[in-house]
Amino acid sequence: MRIMGLDVGSKTVGVAVSDPLGFTAQGLEIIQIDEDKKEFGLERLAELVAQYKVDRFVVGLPKNMNNTSGPRVEASQAYGTMIAEKFGLPVEYQDERLTTVAAERMLIEQADVSRSKRKKVIDKLAAQLILQNYLDRNF
Repeated sequence: MRIMGLDVGSKTVGVAVSDPLGFTAQGLEIIQIDEDKKEFGLERLAELVAQYKVDRFVVGLPKNMNNTSGPRVEASQAYGTMIAEKFGLPVEYQDERLTTVAAERMLIEQADVSRSKRKKVIDKLAAQLILQNYLDRNF
């Protein structure tokens, strides 16, 4: 069983995948997208789904700190609906509040990564944290 975690933004989708037993999450890559041009990176996502034999998706929900939903939650849910229809796989949602903040803090404190390098990996690490939180909660 492999689960793919996604951190959906307006310009990128961070991608992570679980190990076959569902214990740990590993960040894979960042897919460039463009919501305005309706380019969602589905071709590359399809390649990764096939390569890792993914059984389900976990999409991060960027709720507000007061637990309300805004436009980014709606965009993430729309992306989840789109991939569920395209791949015929179940999609679950994981609260992702503060995962990007936690990812940035990890990169600064533990790896001392420069700001320009952080921008290149932050979404992948956020996807990894979203997926790991889901795995810890469910398995």
